[in-house]
Amino acid sequence: MREHRTVESLVIRTAVPADAPALTALHARARATYYPDGVPADGTDWSAAWRTAVERPDGQVLCAVEGGRVIALASFRTPEGGSADTVKLFQFHVDPDHWRRGVGAALHTACVEHWRADGRRTAVLDVHVDNRRAQAFYARHGWVPDPPNPPREGDHHLLLRRSVDGE
Repeated sequence: MREHRTVESLVIRTAVPADAPALTALHARARATYYPDGVPADGTDWSAAWRTAVERPDGQVLCAVEGGRVIALASFRTPEGGSADTVKLFQFHVDPDHWRRGVGAALHTACVEHWRADGRRTAVLDVHVDNRRAQAFYARHGWVPDPPNPPREGDHHLLLRRSVDGE
């Protein structure tokens, strides 16, 4: 078992457009860990998608930086058709070289603090069914299956929900 260490030189900040290449690379590395047959090529221009996410006036991208390098990211906003007191965590990734060091926990805490400050009451997310590591992480941080939205047959994602009010 790997040792748990807290990262003391970690800075969590709002991502800026210049971070898009680092966000794209980190996203690809992290996703590759839970696709057993490789990340599917779906035609998405992830570099453009990350630039758009960073520049969205209705969203937020936080990144964790250590030694000048982006090592984790979180992207969230109100879901399409969702109420203003709900936030959807669209992306949450930690560089695999930094797993089990407290980076994800620190970034998650920053997200929850941000959501509380924005008056959010509920957070939701989709997690890939093969990403057992992420599912365990989310469970440790208070996320539970979303009862009104069970996965449909053949769906590759589980829907999770978390109260923002309490830890």
